[in-house]
Amino acid sequence: MQHFDAIVIGTGQGGSPLAVRLAENGRKTAVIERDKFGGTCVNVGCTPTKAYVASARTAHVARRATDYGVRIAGDVSVDLAQVKARKDKIIGQSRDGVEKWLRNTGNLTVFKGHARFTGAHALTVTDPESGNVLAELQADDIFINTGTRAVIPKLEGLERIRYHTNSTLLDLTDLPAHLAIVGGSYIALEFAQVFRRFGSRVTVIVRGDRVLTREDEDFARNVQKVLTREGIEFRFGAEPSLVEPLHESGDGVRVFFGADAAPLEASHLLFATGRRPNTDDLGLDAAGVNVDRHGTIPVDGQLRTNVPGVWAIGDANGRGAFTHTSYDDYQIVSANLFDGGKRSVDDRIMAYAVFVDPPLARVGMSEHEVRESGRDALIATMPMTRVGRAREKGETDGFMKVLVDNASKQILGATIYGVDGDEAIHTFIDIMTARAPYTTLQFAMHIHPTISELVPTLLDGLAPLK
Repeated sequence: MQHFDAIVIGTGQGGSPLAVRLAENGRKTAVIERDKFGGTCVNVGCTPTKAYVASARTAHVARRATDYGVRIAGDVSVDLAQVKARKDKIIGQSRDGVEKWLRNTGNLTVFKGHARFTGAHALTVTDPESGNVLAELQADDIFINTGTRAVIPKLEGLERIRYHTNSTLLDLTDLPAHLAIVGGSYIALEFAQVFRRFGSRVTVIVRGDRVLTREDEDFARNVQKVLTREGIEFRFGAEPSLVEPLHESGDGVRVFFGADAAPLEASHLLFATGRRPNTDDLGLDAAGVNVDRHGTIPVDGQLRTNVPGVWAIGDANGRGAFTHTSYDDYQIVSANLFDGGKRSVDDRIMAYAVFVDPPLARVGMSEHEVRESGRDALIATMPMTRVGRAREKGETDGFMKVLVDNASKQILGATIYGVDGDEAIHTFIDIMTARAPYTTLQFAMHIHPTISELVPTLLDGLAPLK
């Protein structure tokens, strides 16, 4: 049994910097990685998908070249094998960098294998394939950073077909002739637009009556309109009941929706129906660590579990499930452990983006949430057609929206659906984090010509929310 001051399970966006910080502050530290260094973001999440988004946008802009007075000879086509090779190179650089960083950090021991609790402060590390025990470890403090995986719905006939998750779809080297996607949220829509711009026919299967149910309906409808214009097909009110292969080889899929709906035939099927924490094979019961029915580990504001000396950071704790929230978890724990901080995840203002093109970015409350709260609030909206930079780029889809508390004058929330909205949203994030009144932003001088320069003008239009 090897004893450490601290053990970090997982090398995702929160785990790796935390392990290094612990080691550099004199804590004898171990970090355990079951699979690929860097976690979900580096290997099958943000890094590869945004590389694909970049390739897809390049193809899209090239097809619109004549709109800008640029002539391109011949048709624009996409070589998916080359796109994948570019993506793999980017991933490899990031993954290798994380591993080298960890292995070259003094006072830090790297274990490769599957971690499982045998007690509140004891773990085994086993070989994922053979199950052989590689090491037995103890630590005063243990930090869980095991991420999530794609959820596959229980569906009759599933064992007979070939299907994809967000991870396996990134392994394709030939373009799907027809990609069917089950799901109507962020992952589904990003992949839908990417593969449509690559040249595939794409059908999105949505259980409800609209996409992006977490967002205000006006934004969701705008996103759907843009994607439809690009040729993406939608089937709403459709829930698969049965799947079967189109060919004896197992290739292709036929999706059934019940007696009253026509089946859908496609060459490839992607499930983008949510994610589940990787906590079911950690031996958490042996440690006494609580989990809820979704496999999420409940934590307090300092990210501590119910067991003293055991923390959960990143996607496994259900307090964000984004790369930036995972890194912020690290910053919270690190500040509280080493900098005399009193930071709490409860004070965090949620912000995120949906990386369709143009992107949809939001911070704080939506209009629907403000209305539900019954607050006395102000609201303003502005179409992107009023933004000079958007017109100059020829990308005027979307609009901005901001909501303000009428009494405190603090911004409650803001959403931007439009070109560079994922960058411009940080104007709101910073002001909201500072707890400054909206007038601080309203009276700021912004650079012309940018997207952000219209934010003060947006605030000039605030009116009572009716």
